[in-house]
Amino acid sequence: MDIRFLGHSCFELSNGSTRILIDPFLRDNPSSPIGPDDIEPTHIVLTHGHGDHWGDVVEIANRTNAHCIGIVELAWELREAGVARRSDPNLGGTVTLDDDAWIQLVPAWHTSTTPNGTVNTPAGLVVHLDGTTIYHSGDTALFSDMRLIGRREPIDVALLCIGGHYTMDRREAVEATALVGAREVIPCHYNTFPIIEADAQAFKEDVESGVGARVVILDPGQTHSPTGAVD
Repeated sequence: MDIRFLGHSCFELSNGSTRILIDPFLRDNPSSPIGPDDIEPTHIVLTHGHGDHWGDVVEIANRTNAHCIGIVELAWELREAGVARRSDPNLGGTVTLDDDAWIQLVPAWHTSTTPNGTVNTPAGLVVHLDGTTIYHSGDTALFSDMRLIGRREPIDVALLCIGGHYTMDRREAVEATALVGAREVIPCHYNTFPIIEADAQAFKEDVESGVGARVVILDPGQTHSPTGAVD
């Protein structure tokens, strides 16, 4: 299973046949190496509705007929936009993709309104694919109940925001790493804009010396396998 970083908080998780695109902010993302016409997801998942996460979801979904997953209010807006295939879980809800793939919405501490004004509750994501369990924090502050997120399935890889200002910063993300208990961590939501500049190398050093997890820093466009090396 491959994890491809597409800049900001956008990732593609793929095992070849299943291709899950998370928070598809591509066209207006200055760090993205691709545009919305350059990807063919089978599923699109939204953590929340802010424009830098909602991004190009409608355009990509209507072009590819991807199955979109987002909290109830986001799914309602996608329906109004003509998106045909949708699931509308709420926090704690799980959507099964196949016998060994599922996505669960878990809490995140943030705010959210879509570009069209729909108010919605932000979420983090736990994604299980090909025997690997990945936690995407979404945009969030640090909160103590992160320790519960890995209770259902131990987290193999955590995708954690580190940019500060709108989310937890790199120092708080070190504590989040300890709470989640992931074996590997990939930082995201940093350096896209000046206001969220962060030192990913310092985050890596603090986690690896203080928590013991491995930190993998990806440039936009790079791919990582949880059992292999960065491409």
